[in-house]
Amino acid sequence: MHRKYELVYVVSPAATDDQVSELHTQIEGVAQRMGGQVEKTENWGRRKLAYEIGHQKEGTYVLEVINGSGELMKEIDRRLKVIDYVIRHLIVRVDQDEHVVEHRRTKRSAASRRRRVARGLPPERQPGEGQRGESGDERDEDQDDRFDAAEDVR
Repeated sequence: MHRKYELVYVVSPAATDDQVSELHTQIEGVAQRMGGQVEKTENWGRRKLAYEIGHQKEGTYVLEVINGSGELMKEIDRRLKVIDYVIRHLIVRVDQDEHVVEHRRTKRSAASRRRRVARGLPPERQPGEGQRGESGDERDEDQDDRFDAAEDVR
C-alpha cells in the first residue's frame, strides 16, 4: 500500500553540494527500486540548528515528499543512519492527516450549505455577500461608522 511520507534530513555544513545531490539520487534510486516515487524535493539551504549536534551549529536542510510503502521508509531510515554527514533525519507519514483535514473541510461545507438552504439562500456564497468588502478582511475607513457615536459624546 502506498502512502505519503515527508522525509526531512539535515546534512553537515562540511558536506559539498555534490554530496547532497548524491544523497538525493540515492534516496530516489531506493524509492524506484522498491516501487515508490519521490514526489517533491526542496532544498531549504543552510540554516542554524536549534541546538548544537556533534559540534555542529549549522546544517543544510532538505525535504523530500515520498509516495511509498512502510518497508521503503524503513530502508531509507536504515541507510540515512549510516551516512556520516547526515546529522539528523525524520520521517513522518502525512497522508492520514491530509485525509482528516479533507474530511473535516467537506463536512463543514456540507453543513454550511444545509444552513444556507434552510434560510432560503443559495447553497454557495455569492460574490459580494458577507461582511467583507471588496478588499477582503479590511473595511474601508469611510464606511466603518461604528466608532463615530463614541467620538460625538465628548
